[in-house]
Amino acid sequence: MDDDALLTDDEPSSAGAPRRIRIHGTSGSGKTTLARQVAARTGLVRIELDEVFWDVGWQQKHPDAGRAILRARLAAAEDGPGWVVDGNWQSKVLDLLDDADTIVCLDLPRRTVMRRIVTRTVTRGITRRPLWHGNRESLTNLVRREPEDNIVLWSWRTWAGNRARWDALESSGAPVVRLRTPREVRAWLASLPTRRTPTD
Repeated sequence: MDDDALLTDDEPSSAGAPRRIRIHGTSGSGKTTLARQVAARTGLVRIELDEVFWDVGWQQKHPDAGRAILRARLAAAEDGPGWVVDGNWQSKVLDLLDDADTIVCLDLPRRTVMRRIVTRTVTRGITRRPLWHGNRESLTNLVRREPEDNIVLWSWRTWAGNRARWDALESSGAPVVRLRTPREVRAWLASLPTRRTPTD
């Protein structure tokens, strides 16, 4: 389906559609991919927290600087269609995203996440595709023993803790959408209304 096509009678209605979506997920679960798809389908402004808080040379920006950037982007998106934010930068941004009307937790099986993170890391290491601010992933990171330096170990180490955090979030009454399989992810995405194009 063309993302810019007009809604038909059998497409989801935009009434009550989410305008402030936050996407959580263990590294490799597909946060960024889903956020891109949501933005393309709905017209929401996509904001990637890794791009906001990382700087050149894999240096983290000062938290105040990153928060200022994020605050400005959220405000600009609020004046427009709304936003979809992906990333797990909890302590630095949580209060700025308290008004999210939908919190998506990508709670995929560990085997699925690990297969994806290994494939992604190897692909990025081989192609040397630049990420944010010219940063690139290196294949040598795969042999590092510290999770902070090895994204595959980081994903393995944080998977269980993330699930516990989402359990607590769900229990708190927050507007959580918990997606446990790729099929559920696809179904939720398909449930979102497609953006309308101006008519004559």
